[in-house]
Amino acid sequence: MTNTVSSLLLPCSYGHWLETELISVTTTECRLSERNSGEGRLITTRPSSCAMSLVFLRPNTSAIGKKDKRLMAEVNASPLKHFVTAKKKINGIFEQLGAYIKESSAFLEETYSNEELDPVTTEEQVAEVRGYLSKVAGIGEVLSRRHMKVVFFGRTSNGKSSVINAMLWDKVLPSGIGHTTNCFLRVEGTDGNEAFLLTEGSEERKSVKTVNQLAHALHQDEDLDAGSLVCVMWPKGKCALLRDDLVLVDSPGIDVTTELDSWIDKFCLDADVFVLVANSESTLMQTEKSFFHKVNERLSSPNIFILNNRWDASASEPEYMEEVRRQHMDRCTSFLVDELGVVDRAQASDRIFFVSAKEVLQARVQKAQGMPEAGGALAEGFQARMFEFQNFERRFEECISQSAVKTKFEQHTVRAKQISEALRLIMDSVHVAAQEQRLHCMETKEEREDRLEFIDKQLDLLTLDCKGKIKNITEEVEKQVSNAMAEEIRRLHVLVDDFHMDFHPSQVVLKVYKNELHRHIEEGLGRNMSERCSNAITSALQNTQTEMIDGLKPLLPLSVREQVDKMVPRQCFSLSYDLNCDKLCSDFQEDIGFHFSLGWTMLVNRFLGPKNTRRALMGYNDQVPRPMAITPVSTTMPPFPQGSVTQEELMVSMVTGLASLTSRTSMGIIVVGGVIWKAVGWRLIALSVGLYGLLYVYERLTWTTKAKERAFKRQFVDYASEKLQLIVSYTGSNCSHQVQQELAGTFAQLCQQVDVTRQQLEDEIQDMNRKIEQLDSLQSKAKLLRNKAGWLDSELNMFTQQYLQQGR
Repeated sequence: MTNTVSSLLLPCSYGHWLETELISVTTTECRLSERNSGEGRLITTRPSSCAMSLVFLRPNTSAIGKKDKRLMAEVNASPLKHFVTAKKKINGIFEQLGAYIKESSAFLEETYSNEELDPVTTEEQVAEVRGYLSKVAGIGEVLSRRHMKVVFFGRTSNGKSSVINAMLWDKVLPSGIGHTTNCFLRVEGTDGNEAFLLTEGSEERKSVKTVNQLAHALHQDEDLDAGSLVCVMWPKGKCALLRDDLVLVDSPGIDVTTELDSWIDKFCLDADVFVLVANSESTLMQTEKSFFHKVNERLSSPNIFILNNRWDASASEPEYMEEVRRQHMDRCTSFLVDELGVVDRAQASDRIFFVSAKEVLQARVQKAQGMPEAGGALAEGFQARMFEFQNFERRFEECISQSAVKTKFEQHTVRAKQISEALRLIMDSVHVAAQEQRLHCMETKEEREDRLEFIDKQLDLLTLDCKGKIKNITEEVEKQVSNAMAEEIRRLHVLVDDFHMDFHPSQVVLKVYKNELHRHIEEGLGRNMSERCSNAITSALQNTQTEMIDGLKPLLPLSVREQVDKMVPRQCFSLSYDLNCDKLCSDFQEDIGFHFSLGWTMLVNRFLGPKNTRRALMGYNDQVPRPMAITPVSTTMPPFPQGSVTQEELMVSMVTGLASLTSRTSMGIIVVGGVIWKAVGWRLIALSVGLYGLLYVYERLTWTTKAKERAFKRQFVDYASEKLQLIVSYTGSNCSHQVQQELAGTFAQLCQQVDVTRQQLEDEIQDMNRKIEQLDSLQSKAKLLRNKAGWLDSELNMFTQQYLQQGR
């Protein structure tokens, strides 16, 4: 091997030129690779001439600025950080997804339980979103425990534990000649400063010094078998690999047990990378091939690295080194490509390495102790084998990082996209349903407002129309009742003649007789008036009510219109003719004493009337009386003027004066008698006196109780007719007022129904406004949650593009 050191300028990845020292090491290796070491960049070239030139670029730190140092730090960062950042990113996304699902679930449950709104979501959607909560929480817990896992397999004493110790830069696992590891050892990082052990099924922390007693085959514990697991919790501060969620699993030799299937099920199904540690002093054995064939059957395209360990033995036979290397390379390539089919031939060279784990572990332990790496008894070509091990570590880190991100996160990312898309569709459906319901509420509100405006306008018009109809019918009723009552007054004698009751002139009997007569006239007049007026008035009343109802019906809801017909009084309204005859005729004074028809009083009464006769016979007042206004019979006739004296009054005054003159002296009677005696003779006078006396006797004999009753009835008819004429106008007004009250009551009830309808419309409009406000808020919330789902989907797409599709 020839070493050449020289200085030159090489361009770095970011366009800067670095002054380097070139160390050229010529070997028989034929590959091109690159490795970042702690001191610089390692470029390994493998030309077809089978001469390998290792170029170690040692940067001149004096020529590098701060920006270049930062850029180089980014370039030299461990590929395992890719998994760490991806894990942090996906955990953050799932935390946001969980919070989003919780918010969406609360929103949907609140919306579904809102009884004021029509359903905009279904019970199935609420249950579906609620189910996503537990699913995402479970995925989040799984993601928080996810780590990269590499499992080392090989035959006994091939150096599996030594390889792991070399990668950990410390003697962590038991190693040595013979069968050393008797169970599975899992090495993972802990945040503490002290290392400890955990055995399967126990939480007891044991000292890491007992790992030899637990896992060493020479000190085998009876409780541990080949399928048992011991966890070695190693401080992350002592090993950079363990800081990046990497777990390394050591295994017993696959040639010491037949329980390979159980090993695969228990330890291999979640592994990201498999490392087959082979012995370069022999070749691949059928036991090793058979085991990885089983792994390949259970897993789809597993990532497999082959380490030909103990390659330092080739230094003792340099003349066969290249041939042995080629033989191992061909056999390993054929195994990976032709038998397993996990890589193609172009990729196979990056999966097969020739190393000496024992040398690397020794050099790194010495370096950790402050001694030179190459110190001690190391075989020739150590530096090349060190670079080969470092190259393996680099390729291994790149492979496991990309593979772990894909295997650990891809399925959950797809599931998260499905959940976010399902939630987006649910929120979109809620948004659309709320929008449609809001549109329906707006249309309903406008329809109710138009209906309310129509009712107000129509009610004003119908009110004026009904007032006019009520006025017309009341005037007609008053006229009709007045005419009917006037006609009944004229026929009052017929009604009185129909009254039959025992009559006696005594005051007690007369009082009873009067009361019964009053009742008879009251009932008779009421009955006759009802026959004349009630049917026509009731018919007109019902027609008017029907017209009112028909006019107001269109303003009422359909459900109320059928009930409105019951408001029309069918044969239930009747006029009340309250005449009060007993009070009206309470001052009636009958005169049933005997009065000779040719007597002086009767003659005067016949010519002057009863009232004037009493005045004439009692003496006329010399003073001119102050005439009073007489109440007219008809309301249309004005009262008589107070300043005029009637002809009847003048005649009464003359006769009264004459009577007064003749009554003052009897001389006048003697003179008149003498004159008549001389004129006609005594015979004629005697005949006249005899006839006069016979007539008096006849009348006196015929003045019986019946005659007295007839005289009583005649006097009562005259008196009652005069009194009833005074209340004709009042009775007509009373009946018209009854009709007016009935129609006004009907119209008020109809207006009350309309007011109820108006109030219902106003309440519905308020409900629509409240629903529209709720739907606006609901729509905005659904839109926000829908956009959040879209944002989460974009975050997942970015994660997929950045971490899952990066290596494709």
